[in-house]
Amino acid sequence: MSSLALRVRKHRGLSIGLVAWLAGIVFFFPIAWMALTSFHSEADAATNPPSFGAALTLDGYREFFGAGGGASPWPALINSAVASIVSTLFVLVLAFPAAYALSIRRVRKWTDVLFFFLSTKMLPVVAGLLPIYLFAKNTGMLDNIWFLVILYTSMNLPIAVWMMQSFLAEVPVAVIEAAQIDGARLPTILWRVVAPIALPGIAATALICFIFSWNELLFARVLTGVVAETAPVFLTGFITSQGLFLAKVCAASLVVSLPVLAAGFAAQDKLVQGLSLGAVK
Repeated sequence: MSSLALRVRKHRGLSIGLVAWLAGIVFFFPIAWMALTSFHSEADAATNPPSFGAALTLDGYREFFGAGGGASPWPALINSAVASIVSTLFVLVLAFPAAYALSIRRVRKWTDVLFFFLSTKMLPVVAGLLPIYLFAKNTGMLDNIWFLVILYTSMNLPIAVWMMQSFLAEVPVAVIEAAQIDGARLPTILWRVVAPIALPGIAATALICFIFSWNELLFARVLTGVVAETAPVFLTGFITSQGLFLAKVCAASLVVSLPVLAAGFAAQDKLVQGLSLGAVK
């Protein structure tokens, strides 16, 4: 390869790297701004233009955690954790064998089945709000965290099956056939052979389902009250007729976002491997 071609490739790589860094800064800037604003007083947070050099304080976090006599956020955070974690576990348990049947041991007309799963996500969420509310009301399940668990499981199951089908399609069939020759039954093949190979894809699916469940607001707002209130619903309580308290809202938003950010950071390697696993056929 000529020196000119090497220089062109080097400059192209530098250009792509620069664009990637600029895109990362653009996406990260709102989060950094929110974090900085959360450490300002309400007077400094409300200035226009923003006062970046203002004194830092923890008053926003103290008020969020109830130091000023307000409601405690812990019940809402616990409800969100229960709804998100439990529903994600249910989704994985149900989606994994379904994806196996649609990818490795394919059932008849498996493409139609996949399209049916995907078509369930085409319905506007608002269209199903009233029937689900009436069902919850008539069955006495309003303001019940376990009804949210069931609802989030059913909402995330189609996308989980679709994602896992793509991941499990990359599992070598020869490995499964070797396990069958050794006398392994289907449950053993699923959990001891297929699952370890597809672990990055399973982790990516679990993270996506956890994020969707944790951030869901519309159904939680309508179907919960005091007992099953989730963190996103709790955040909406900071917008009152008295005004919008930016520092307190930013502190609350940062705290509520931390579990998702921590989960994404902890599973970033598996997430990248999983997404790339199902990307190339």
